[in-house]
Amino acid sequence: MGDASDAALLAVRLLVGAVMLAHGWNHWHGGGGIKGTAGWFAGLGLTRPRLQAWLSVVTEIGAGVLLVLGLLTSLACAAVLSVMLVAGLLAHRTHGFFVFKEGYEYVLVLGVLAVAFGAWGPGEYAVDTAAGVEVTGWAGAGVVLGVGVMATAGLLAVFWRPRRTT
Repeated sequence: MGDASDAALLAVRLLVGAVMLAHGWNHWHGGGGIKGTAGWFAGLGLTRPRLQAWLSVVTEIGAGVLLVLGLLTSLACAAVLSVMLVAGLLAHRTHGFFVFKEGYEYVLVLGVLAVAFGAWGPGEYAVDTAAGVEVTGWAGAGVVLGVGVMATAGLLAVFWRPRRTT
């Protein structure tokens, strides 16, 4: 890539990393904190909601830090994708597209960016690149998709018990 492309990748990677950091921090300290986040997860039909709250905090902050550093970028992006899939499927899907109506617009954009970063790689200004461990192209996108979808499926299979409607 060229200087402008690498600068753009850095800017978008930093932005998505910062968004994930802020999201995780908000689940931890914002609003009702862990207790409020756990209550929200329970309302979505997830069992062990306090564990879910802490897992979301660790996953979102961890993925955010890794993205900012450009370290283990494919796995960080898989974590972002999984978080967005869970949110999209459980919280936003039934509300339509637009985020201002609680729709899936926002989580779709972040999820697609995560997969795109799998293909693009972290860019020149990243720990992965400096260490020579970039995974890019179809392989990178495949890692993000495979790990992200499997993590989502595993979480839902183990912890999601949807409420029955009568």
